[in-house]
Amino acid sequence: MTLSTNSDLFKDVYYDPYDVDLNTDPYPMFLRIREETPLYFNNRHGFYALSRYDDVDAALVDHDTFSSSHGAVLEIIQSGMEIPPGSLIFEDPPIHNIHRKLLSRIFTPRKVSALEPRIREFTARCLDPLIDTGRFDFVKDLGAQMPMRVIGMLLGIPEPDQQHVVDHGDSTLRTERGGKMTENPDGAIATGEVFASYIDWRAEHPSDDIMTELLNAEFADETGATRRLGRDELLLYLQVIATAGSETTTRLLGWAGKVFAEHPDQRRDMVDNRALLPAAIEELLRFEPPAPHVSRYVTRDLEYYGHQVPAGSAMMLIVGAANRDPRRFGPDSEMFNIHREPHQHLAFGVGTHFCLGNALARLEGRIALEEILDRFPHWDVDLTNAELSPTSTVRGWESMPAVVS
Repeated sequence: MTLSTNSDLFKDVYYDPYDVDLNTDPYPMFLRIREETPLYFNNRHGFYALSRYDDVDAALVDHDTFSSSHGAVLEIIQSGMEIPPGSLIFEDPPIHNIHRKLLSRIFTPRKVSALEPRIREFTARCLDPLIDTGRFDFVKDLGAQMPMRVIGMLLGIPEPDQQHVVDHGDSTLRTERGGKMTENPDGAIATGEVFASYIDWRAEHPSDDIMTELLNAEFADETGATRRLGRDELLLYLQVIATAGSETTTRLLGWAGKVFAEHPDQRRDMVDNRALLPAAIEELLRFEPPAPHVSRYVTRDLEYYGHQVPAGSAMMLIVGAANRDPRRFGPDSEMFNIHREPHQHLAFGVGTHFCLGNALARLEGRIALEEILDRFPHWDVDLTNAELSPTSTVRGWESMPAVVS
């Protein structure tokens, strides 16, 4: 049996990742898709979608069937564009494993933990000038600043240049309202050319940073040859690290401002008991994942729920729906609850593409909440002046202003 259009069966069940208004709050539609049409097909944009936790989890693990080598963004997959070498998140094993291994020795628990004093210093530098002002923007005053500084420090980018480097990567994510990354005049994938002068400098002036380590790292590639990263590979590799390492954490902190304003009782619990902060970060990631969906290229014919998915299709994996699946998280899965019994969520992915920077993002989130609560134990957000970021990939806020006390 083929899936002609399951929108024929559920005419009002419709999810459009480019609909800015719908994405202001996609969760009612995510719930309907998950419960009414667990294999969803979008006629207009020509993609399939899975939304139940077990289906999304299994697909993320099965990289042979659900390939990242054509891209992990719907419009990039459908464009058929050639993926340049070194784009770690747009690779499959074995080359992905080789490139990932190079980075895994940099993001070790010991090295991440050693960053805590520096992260706390950056955070205090952002927050202290705002004490007694009565206002604080979770994104502009902190979320867009602290993660950028941390990644800049790791890469070895001078502080005055860090904003430019991050803006270069972010420019490919930013779209017009309802637009696609492939329509971006700056290109769908940042080239990393912004790092060219830095790697030339580091080649002559090595330091204790990721750039120096990657410049000099030797590895056995997929052919068995021992070599170093080529220049184009290295440039794109650094770009992936810079963008992935700042964008999602920025969005996480914006959601922290909104969600904890809407749940003041749980915020008071954190003020009284800081041991709750790690669980609070996990629940925030589950409840409002910065990347609500990822996509994969389907390499073989599949069947779900009695319907066929042909090879060559684009499959969207709706993490935001899976993270609220009551089959996984219980009957209160649509509620935010930092006291929830812990279960693994999918905000960082799973399998070969599990986010290497997850420990760093968690550390940044915990430190940010600690320092915010120390200074501003109470706040109300100004949603009238908040600004949602219009992208087709990450979902979060350009601005989340708050009145604090």
